[in-house]
Amino acid sequence: MSNVIVLGAQWGDEGKGKVVDLLAEQFSVVARYQGGHNAGHTVYIGPKKFVLKLIPSGILRPGVMAVIGNGVVVDLEALAEEMATLEAAGIDVAKQLRISNRAHAIFPFHRLVEKMSEARENRIPIGTTARGIGPCYEDKIGRRGIRIADLYDPESFRDLYDTLVEDKKTLAATFNLSDTVDYAAMRSRIETLAEKFKPLVCDTAALLAEAMANRQNILFEGAQGTMLDIDHGTYPFVTSSSASAGGAATGTGVPPTRIHGVIGVSKAYITRVGSGPFPTEDHGEAGEMLRREGKEFGAVTGRPRRCGWFDAPLLRYTAMVNGFDTLMITKLDVLDSLDEIPVCVGYKLRGQEIHEMPATYRALEAIEPVYQKMPGWKTATRGIPAFEALPEKARAYLNFLEERSGVEIGGVSTGPERNETIIRPGSKMADLIR
Repeated sequence: MSNVIVLGAQWGDEGKGKVVDLLAEQFSVVARYQGGHNAGHTVYIGPKKFVLKLIPSGILRPGVMAVIGNGVVVDLEALAEEMATLEAAGIDVAKQLRISNRAHAIFPFHRLVEKMSEARENRIPIGTTARGIGPCYEDKIGRRGIRIADLYDPESFRDLYDTLVEDKKTLAATFNLSDTVDYAAMRSRIETLAEKFKPLVCDTAALLAEAMANRQNILFEGAQGTMLDIDHGTYPFVTSSSASAGGAATGTGVPPTRIHGVIGVSKAYITRVGSGPFPTEDHGEAGEMLRREGKEFGAVTGRPRRCGWFDAPLLRYTAMVNGFDTLMITKLDVLDSLDEIPVCVGYKLRGQEIHEMPATYRALEAIEPVYQKMPGWKTATRGIPAFEALPEKARAYLNFLEERSGVEIGGVSTGPERNETIIRPGSKMADLIR
């Protein structure tokens, strides 16, 4: 039995949804451990496209339990919409989904606070999705948040809700912002939604403990990516939760000693959304080509992603933070048409070679990437079923990434479909998922 974490090795959008969906067939439970409905996972199954925001990708596998852990922040309206979409597609959500009673709830006033914060004078604009994720986590850390369990104690919930509303109204008035939300009507709507979700709410830490006691294996699903982790990412251009592997234990209540492996997911190039440093970003035609061929637009927001070249120093850093056992490289096929492919192999800062990831965004913005160019393979790789069947230069590129990152490449995705994936026999990835 293996309990395994799957998470992003870059700035998110690496293709984790597809990887989780693919691997979920080998697991009994898939548990999401952080983030909110700002993190979209896109999964293609034949002609159908699924965009999952809160619900773990494992929900698409019949018989697999999907768990929203305590580390996730939950917008009840967004969850209701997502459930309805999945149910319309024939997914038995009520049977497969469970929601932590310790997860915190997002309310309309959280979105107002986030917009206010982003627009504030002298504030560094982060480029958030304005879905209230950060302010909800602020209330959680400030010990004034409202958890799912609170929704089922009506008197206590109304007191907590009304107090938080008054706090946010005071903040809005301070910054001369107005809001048209009918808070009383919204509270009533939340109470109605809470009743709809009640059969799905439980102590998910106890649920996962029972699953492990019964020798069922668990796949932990991260949202965003390591470089957006609140502690280890490009602060302050980060998300508000622990997106790295350590977040899986705190975000689900599973002891770290019960987790047996970590799979990192990385594109064959690199992207990020929103503001913040991006050493290998390509602002020219090549960057546009990556965006066009890779369909690099946000699953949730539709925002165009910033695109650039594989960053080996960044991967070495995220491997150090997470302890990657193996990597899944996605979107190799996007590079099929290139004559040569730059790979960042080192960093220089103010003319000096550096070997650690700078802690400040100002230093990261000043980095000069050192590139080595690899020859392109100029032939289609989409759907190739085995590593040995890839073009020789594509294999050489992947071997170079493996050598420079210091992490085994145990899998390669050559297209969006489940069957357009290679798992290398004898790899650590193959061992973890069998």
